[in-house]
Amino acid sequence: MSQLTIYADNSPESPLLSSEDIAVITDELGQIGIQIERWKAGQALAPDAENESILAAYKGDIDRLVSERGYQTWDVVSMNADHPEKDAFRHKFLNEHTHAEDEVRFFVRGQGLFIIHAEKKVYAMLCEKDDLISVPANTKHWFDMGPNPAFTAIRLFNDPAGWVANFTGDEIAADFPMLEN
Repeated sequence: MSQLTIYADNSPESPLLSSEDIAVITDELGQIGIQIERWKAGQALAPDAENESILAAYKGDIDRLVSERGYQTWDVVSMNADHPEKDAFRHKFLNEHTHAEDEVRFFVRGQGLFIIHAEKKVYAMLCEKDDLISVPANTKHWFDMGPNPAFTAIRLFNDPAGWVANFTGDEIAADFPMLEN
């Protein structure tokens, strides 16, 4: 189940709020400019569906976001616990960073933990199957796929070249709970 946990940014041991209620999650994250949506596939998907089938199943929602926000490209990314470079990929985005463009991810399967640092708070959003999260450009955040990743996600980009992480140098991410899977 999707879950939002909010902390004061100087108090990782004491959550201010923890909720699995999508209305509460949407409201809390909306206050800091983070969009959360739930999508449903337009057609049945096999567990081992090819990327083209995945994109076709969510074409309506993808087209809507492209129309609303002008995204130029999208793709599908998957990670599994048996991937030989899973640790390197996990550690790549565990430190606080920003992007010059939106970070938009829709979870087709599995889970990932997006952690947003805004307004002296840390918002840990556990995204699961059917969750879309949109983190606006220049928002401080980090991402954890856990030690045993198992997800497939659709990514949408403003810039066809993709995005680059601009690390803040702040070590805050090391203080907060990580994804255990």
